[in-house]
Amino acid sequence: MIQFQQVSKRYRGGFDALKNLSFEIQTGELVFLAGHSGAGKSTILKLVAGIERPTGGAVLVNGQNVGSMRRASIPFVRRHIGLIFQDHKILFDRSVYDNVRLPLDIIGFENHDARRRVLAALDKVGLAGKEKLNPIALSGGEQQRLCIARAVVHRPAFLLADEPTANLDRDYAHDILELFKSFHQVGVTLVISAHDETLMADYGRRILRLKNGQFTA
Repeated sequence: MIQFQQVSKRYRGGFDALKNLSFEIQTGELVFLAGHSGAGKSTILKLVAGIERPTGGAVLVNGQNVGSMRRASIPFVRRHIGLIFQDHKILFDRSVYDNVRLPLDIIGFENHDARRRVLAALDKVGLAGKEKLNPIALSGGEQQRLCIARAVVHRPAFLLADEPTANLDRDYAHDILELFKSFHQVGVTLVISAHDETLMADYGRRILRLKNGQFTA
């Protein structure tokens, strides 16, 4: 479960990204965060993952207050979280295989188990047979699939995706959301930020709408 209790986030310069937000996301839910650029969607995801800390309030993930946790403990929390960044953060000096394997190497998986998981993740996202390629050889949509494979290779309980359908044509965007839907069907809790509500409506899930750091109707 994810809980925000009167959470605020102020950045340097006095910009209030979030203003006293309170909400819950139950285990196994698929939730969309909607809103304009700068509404606070990315900040929510970063707070859940412990990348940012709240200025006020509490952010709890499975009962643990990640906002007040020691820095050294954050990596252990992230073992249960898959992150898909808006800017991809692909390593172009490594192969597709090595990009996906990176989280497993950090955790300390043995070689045989890591290889099996990487190939399974690539197959799941439709990139089987492309593990030896450099990511530069992939299309934009395939690079997004690579990011998804890297985020799920350690089989996280929570998957956070920041604008995963941005810059994709509508058909490809639907393919990506169908992929997320398949993860949700096996019990993964998903929080997905997006600005195109017509895509969200097709999936009939809960939508939290943000404007200037606060929820709207």
